[in-house]
Amino acid sequence: MVTRIVRLLPGLLLLFATGFAGKVVEQSISSYGRTHHVALPNIEYVLWAIIFGLIISNTIGVPAIFRPGVDTYEFWLKTGIVLQGARFLFADILKLGGVSLACVAVELIVATVLMIWLGRAFELKPKLISLLAIGSSVCGVSAIIAAKGAIDADDEDASYAMAAILALGAVSLFVFPLIGRALGMSDHAYGLWVGLAVDNTAESIAAGALYSDAAGQFAVLAKTARNATIGFVVLGYALYWIRQGQARAVGNKAAFLWDRFPKFVLGFIGVSALASLRVFSAPQIADLANLSRWAFLFTFAGVGLRTNFVELKRQGWRPLVVGTVGECAIAAITLALVLVAARSAGL
Repeated sequence: MVTRIVRLLPGLLLLFATGFAGKVVEQSISSYGRTHHVALPNIEYVLWAIIFGLIISNTIGVPAIFRPGVDTYEFWLKTGIVLQGARFLFADILKLGGVSLACVAVELIVATVLMIWLGRAFELKPKLISLLAIGSSVCGVSAIIAAKGAIDADDEDASYAMAAILALGAVSLFVFPLIGRALGMSDHAYGLWVGLAVDNTAESIAAGALYSDAAGQFAVLAKTARNATIGFVVLGYALYWIRQGQARAVGNKAAFLWDRFPKFVLGFIGVSALASLRVFSAPQIADLANLSRWAFLFTFAGVGLRTNFVELKRQGWRPLVVGTVGECAIAAITLALVLVAARSAGL
């Protein structure tokens, strides 16, 4: 245990330093503007933490001694989502609404069909197509990792699929808020769109938080709804490849679903249930929300530190082209879907 902590410590310190630097820059710019009565753009620490991480990763790189700790950013992401459940009463979760859940279902179908069609058009390997479809429809890299073993995909195919998803996730952080503001989208509509169109959970929540706190909350709800389908989607693909004679048989389907199901979703629901039952006092909810923000600070720093554009480029151009075209099409389709829903249902 002590050895593991010592092994993780350098990377954890790097996550903290990178994220905290983003927080300091945000507060310093805000303070300077107030002191000198200058109207400066409010750039959230979320973006600064990611930018500092990207600079480190794509200049000096992240030495091997730091990588185990940096790789814990997904743990902090899940912890942040669970803790954020304290800010959502069940009544708030219901605000996601039937229309929004219908949009999630449509996204799953559209993303899957589109990626399969594009993958075949570019003559990618069948299992690589499956991984790209799973990653773009459900929850990015986590879904790809969950599916890799289930369908007996090659490491190379998984690397290609993850590279495409990661590259586009990084771009979405800068592009989505600009589009949302240009279209004057409401927090609900924008958060729903980000939750539908951005695949990796970390980037999805970051893109929502860059727009507003409320948009970040709706992004969490929409993305969590997508994440909850991962076990069923992966099981479906596993059964398909078993019928093709190219994957190991699934013994106990219930056990398979439980193994692939993202447990942090249950944690989020559980904490939300406690908040709905008024188990937490107002100061305790504020403390949990603050802890959630600190967890996300580690997460956003990790997103930048884990993204190296040179390494992504080495993975090959065809999966990246398929991923780029597919993700842009999914973003456009889901944007149109959300705008229609916003007009008809008042999101």
